[in-house]
Amino acid sequence: MSKIPHRLYLSEDQIPKQWYNLRADMPEQPDPMINPATMKPATVEDLYPVFCKELARQEMDSTTRYIDIPEGIREMYKIYRPSPLCRAYNLEKALQTPAKIYYKFEGNNTSGSHKLNSAIAQAYYAKEQGLKGLTTETGAGQWGTALSEACSYFGLPLTVYMVKVSYQQKPFRKSVMQTFGAEVIASPSDTTEAGRRILAENPETGGSLGCAISEAVEKAVSTEGYRYVLGSVLNQVLLHQSVIGLECETAMEMLGEYPDIIIGCAGGGSNLGGLIAPFMRDKLSGRHNPRIIAVEPASCPSLTRGRYAYDFCDTGRITPMARMYTLGCGFIPSSNHAGGLRYHGMSPILSKLYHDKQMEAVTVEQTRVFEAAVEFAKRETILPAPESAHAIRAAMDEAIRCRESGESKTILFGLTGTGYFDMTAYSSYIEGRMSDYIPTDADLQRGFDGLPKVD
Repeated sequence: MSKIPHRLYLSEDQIPKQWYNLRADMPEQPDPMINPATMKPATVEDLYPVFCKELARQEMDSTTRYIDIPEGIREMYKIYRPSPLCRAYNLEKALQTPAKIYYKFEGNNTSGSHKLNSAIAQAYYAKEQGLKGLTTETGAGQWGTALSEACSYFGLPLTVYMVKVSYQQKPFRKSVMQTFGAEVIASPSDTTEAGRRILAENPETGGSLGCAISEAVEKAVSTEGYRYVLGSVLNQVLLHQSVIGLECETAMEMLGEYPDIIIGCAGGGSNLGGLIAPFMRDKLSGRHNPRIIAVEPASCPSLTRGRYAYDFCDTGRITPMARMYTLGCGFIPSSNHAGGLRYHGMSPILSKLYHDKQMEAVTVEQTRVFEAAVEFAKRETILPAPESAHAIRAAMDEAIRCRESGESKTILFGLTGTGYFDMTAYSSYIEGRMSDYIPTDADLQRGFDGLPKVD
């Protein structure tokens, strides 16, 4: 075979025509969401006041293996998909490793990330239902930017509650969202009851995704014709993101390759869940047995140090409860945390797979993350998002182990997006001002003490 190209692009016709629903092949399902008003398993009708109907149905569907992607969604996908599968030849050479390192690059759109894959779907279904507008939250800003793009495309008003510390650190993210017509509010804010309550308890808080979710949900349910949409964690989001893994599967088949190790950053789980979907299917069926590694920040270690328990998805405790690995819905990462992936919990699908030992998880300190990001940028000419750099760090570590053992492994990781709006964090690292923070057991216990009691 001739040398594998640096970048392999599929044809437009090879964009998936169906999403893959991993739950249909899981031997045991994640535990059901709980309606906090009844303390009983949530029904699809319980979700209608919050989500548009088709998304609520997708959220609850655990049996349909493949779900058709509407042509209206695929038409917008064609603007920036398929995304390339890349071989990191220069990084391999720098690490002097026998490993083959591949990455799926999802940054080739204005949002700079994979988030647009689900944003398009959610905005499309909202428009089809005739809704008047949407609300959402965003942390580092990729999701808010992606949804702003999608809502602009489909002509829907959008209100974004942006975690206050990110709002302050990344003003140009806010500007991009506003360019696409979104209203952007720093969270917690005084525009909602949930925000006012959080500010009363801690006026100096930098906010959290849990806080922003509370505000966005409250705004949606109190505004006629509006619904809330979320960029990670939910089953429906992992479903939409399966286009990443399905494209990877096709490209690697064309190259005659199959990954021994699959690595993704893990905050709420959308990128990781999408990347691993067809490979986890193979693992569960016994067809292949890849190692699957979730990488999370040491300052927000929901999988590696969290509790597998029912918890609210938001700080204001108004959403349904999900059984997941969680640090407690009141957990707020340290203010020096610069790398995204700041959600207190984890996708119920990924939580169940991790709990059943179908995948691994590791944590990394942010200085080591940015060390890897700078090295990758120098070797591969892409400035990675800090979130993506968590996966880069773990991929580099695995490649170094291959060098030390002499094993030639095929490593695949998700490069979720670009870091061009993260220069404050890069500057902090380059100038030696960045520090690491690892929460103590006592810090985490405060979050665990607030977990709801569910029989």
